Parts: sequence; C-alpha cells; structure tokens
Amino acid sequence: MAAQSTNTDTQDWVSRFADDVIAESERRAPGKPVVVASGLSPSGPIHLGNLREVMTPHLVADEVRRRGHEVRHLISWDDYDRYRKVPNGIPGVTPETHAQHIGRPLTAVPAPEGSAHPNWAEHFKAAMVQALGELGVEFDGISQTEQYTTGAYREQILHAMKHRGDIDAILDQYRTKKAPAKKSQKPVDEAELEAAEGSGAAAEDDGATTAGYFPYKPYCGGCNKDLTTVTAYDDATTELTYVCTECAFTETVRLSEFNRGKLVWKVDWPMRWAYEGVVFEPSGVDHSSPGSSFQVGGQIVGIFGGAQPIGPMYAFVGISGMAKMSSSKGGVPTPGDALEIMEPQLLRWLYARRRPNQSFKIAFDQEIQRLYDEWDKLEAKVVDGTVLPADAAAYARAAGTAAGELPRTERPLPYRTLASVADITAGAEDQTLRILTELDPDNPVTDLDTVRPRLDRAENWISTQVPADQRTIVRDEPDTDTLGSLDDEGRESLRLLLEGLDTHWSLDGLTTLVYGVPKVMAGLDPAAKPTPELKVAQRSFFALLYRLLVSRETGPRLPTLLLAVGADRVRKLLAA
Repeated sequence: MAAQSTNTDTQDWVSRFADDVIAESERRAPGKPVVVASGLSPSGPIHLGNLREVMTPHLVADEVRRRGHEVRHLISWDDYDRYRKVPNGIPGVTPETHAQHIGRPLTAVPAPEGSAHPNWAEHFKAAMVQALGELGVEFDGISQTEQYTTGAYREQILHAMKHRGDIDAILDQYRTKKAPAKKSQKPVDEAELEAAEGSGAAAEDDGATTAGYFPYKPYCGGCNKDLTTVTAYDDATTELTYVCTECAFTETVRLSEFNRGKLVWKVDWPMRWAYEGVVFEPSGVDHSSPGSSFQVGGQIVGIFGGAQPIGPMYAFVGISGMAKMSSSKGGVPTPGDALEIMEPQLLRWLYARRRPNQSFKIAFDQEIQRLYDEWDKLEAKVVDGTVLPADAAAYARAAGTAAGELPRTERPLPYRTLASVADITAGAEDQTLRILTELDPDNPVTDLDTVRPRLDRAENWISTQVPADQRTIVRDEPDTDTLGSLDDEGRESLRLLLEGLDTHWSLDGLTTLVYGVPKVMAGLDPAAKPTPELKVAQRSFFALLYRLLVSRETGPRLPTLLLAVGADRVRKLLAA
C-alpha cells in the first residue's frame, strides 16, 4: 500500500481530506471499506450545483482508491421525499397536470409526458446516472423508496420513536433561533444570501405536533400524501394513529409492520449516517448553518449509535453570472447539458481545482473558450514537467480515475478554433475537414475522428449557446461601397494581405501575415514588437477585414476566418 503524504504544503485539498478520511475510517471501523456518501433528490432536473454534492466525495473516494483502500461511494436517491411543488420550464408539466400530486412520494408522481421512465424520480435520476457514467464516477445507488417500503429501516424507525423525547430535546434548542446570515470570503449575490438565511430548524417540518413530538410521518392510506398528523403512539404495541389533513382519512397501524412512511429529514439523515457507517459526506451552505440539518444531525446521530461524518461545507456553483441554482426553477443547466458542450475532463477539472468552500462558475458563454485555453496550457505544462504540484494533482484527477484515463480527444485542437470553424461552416463536414487540414499543412488533420469528441462539443456549443445574431455569416458578394471608399493606405494594406496569402496559407502563417501588414505599412519589420500606436493600426485593419468579410466589426480570429473562407473567396471579397 502506498505511503500517505503528510506534507500539507504540497498537497491539494483532495489529498488532505483523503488523509483524514483514511485515518477516521481506521479509527471507527478498522479493516472495513471506507464509506463516503452523497444525497440527491430527483425532484426535478439535477443541476450543476447538485453535482458538487457528488464530485466532492467522488474525488476524495478516488484518491483513497488510488492509495489501495476499498471504498464505497453511496449516492442516496431521496426519491421517497415528498413532491413539493411543480417546477417551471419542464415540457408537458404544468400545475394542471401535476399539482394534484403535491405531497406524494416522488416515485408515486407520473413522469413528464413522453418520458420512457415509470415515474418522476426515475425520469430525473436517469439523466444524472448517464452523466455520472460519462464523468467516470463510480458509486452505489440507494433508493430511499426501496429502503423504506421494504422495511430496511424498521428497527431504526422504532428506535427513533422510542427516543423521540431525546430527539425533541435536541431540536428544541434550535426552534426559537434564527440562523445568522452567512459570512463569506467574497460577496455573494442576493439569491445566495436569501438561501442561506432561509436555513435553520424553523424552516423545516421536524415532526412537532399539538399531540406531541413524533419523528415519523406516514404517507396517507387514502390519498398517498404526507399531509398527515400523528395523533397517538404506543411504545409497547407500536400502534400509531394518524389523520390526513387533505382527505380526512384516519387509521391506526402497527409501526412494527408498517412501511408507508419515513422519518422526518432532520432525523432521517443522521439515522442513515449511523446505518451506513458514513465517514465522509459534504453539505451545502444551506444545510450547514446553526440549527440546520447537518449541525443538528451531528447531535442526533449519537442516538442511533453513530458519529457525524467528516464533511466540508461546499459553496454554490454559478453559471456564467446566474444566481444560485435551484432545481425548482426550470431551465437550469444540468451535468448533461454541460457535457454537451465540454469534455468530461474539463468539467471534472472545474470541480477538482477549487476547494469545496470556494464558489466558481461554469461557462456556457464565450468564457468556455478561455477555460479550454487554460486547460490546454495546463496539459502542456504537465507534458513538459513545469507544472506545480497542486495543479498536477488537479489535472490527474480530471483526466482520469483510479480505474484509468477517461476517453479523450486524440488530437485536441484549440476549442476556440474548432468553435470558429463550426460557426463558419455550420457543421458541414467536408468544409470542416478542408479547413482543419490547412491549419498546419506540415501535420494536417486527415480524419475528423481524430479531433472528436472535442469537435462535437464545440459544434454543440455554437448551435445551442451562441445566439443567431452572433453567428458568423460570410458575405456572398464584395462590399463595393466600403471598397470604393478606401484611401490609398487602405487599398495598399489589402494588396499586401492578398499578396501574402499563397506563402502564408496556414494558421501560423496567416497569424504572422494579418499582424504583419500594419507593421509593414508603418515602415517596420514584420517581426517588430507592437507599440501602442501600432496596436491601434492593427485594430483598425482587423475591423476593415471583418467588415469586408462578415459585415461586422468583430468575428472569429482572423487567421481561422481566412482559412475557413478559402483563398479564392478571400481574394474575391477583398480585391479593391
């Protein structure tokens, strides 16, 4: 077994948590598999903020595996939770079709119209399972519907009811307290602050009733909703009586034989920590404020004979300027949406390179090109051995898992170049291959499969994320008005460009050419370093080329644009 590193100055956050988790697991359960956990509620689209709930323990679990330890990463699907409200933005789902199901278990709610899945929970779970597979996340899934309805937790439920007075006393410490506003290392937006302040015991149903405290809530035998109130419980016989406030149904059941209900959340979560022996589980800031689930659970878990997991608080994930994501809002990007426009390695890297308590944003806009540039530069440093240790660790965690490297693009051309080509060609494969072949004539691309899947991701980004009015449309005919209005200097600059096309027809050559023309016009050597005055002249020249080629002041990088348009068409459009 590999030795554990103890030098925290050179360790990344994943390694430090792995050290702690291994030590804690050996202390609690020597010789047994290390157990880390995540919890996801398939109440709607499982978004990129929820993904941090999975990626944080996944990265730690994977590091523990790399060190030779056996690990179980549990994902508890909270599919026995109540259906709280009808989400916006889901096709075929409206209050008219689904409001009647509010209060029922998620697995008892119909899937959106046209779904291939049997119920609401399975519909949204399936998309996440597929994304996790692409991301290389190995996990054991646990359906809470299955656990509760098969009686797996029966002893834990009876134990909670027997010790309901102890649980009530713990919860009562927080019922009159309001969670303080969050403190952060940097400002948060209003939606994040609102979510943080909404945390705390007062905001959650913890089982208190006028008849006493009961940590168990049945689903009604009449309407299958959790709008029930327990009115009596007998410890000796385990007989429980409840009444439904929705349909007025009432019944008395024997809890030692009854499987249609669940523990309230603040008791359910710590019960599972003890039941599964969880050593590591993170929690979002909305679960970590004083009086909220994670904090209270740390006291309640002892009633079940367990201990609270090690677990960092993780910060929110944003999407290119959007506020905190909520799965109750329609149209919030999911991991599957992100994987349509970026390779799994890049998405893994975004989560791996930031400590859990650091917020970050996932780009669906032009920023994705800069992120890809940064990733490619990191990979180059890894190859030439100049990478810093923490950056090398983040790269390794993104590129693969303990099971091996993730599938990758054989020839990873710059994402911004591929996006520009996809923009100009509208995905036409023959034109795409022609342009990519001419990027580097000494090492031409001869098969598009060698630049996939990155090419596919760039094409998807152009087609789904770039507005139509920002797409590049090359002119069919010369702009005679602009050409006719040029002065001698403007005509000469175009002549120099056209004259150099044949000898500079590659990406690097055209880059030298378009930057060099203004230098020659200024009487400088083409290799001269730019001055402030020269930069102004270059910008003016570039704007002229864009106007003549695509009728705009800006566009894709000019060398790529010129290659895409082709030498003959460039001559036709620029001949003054």
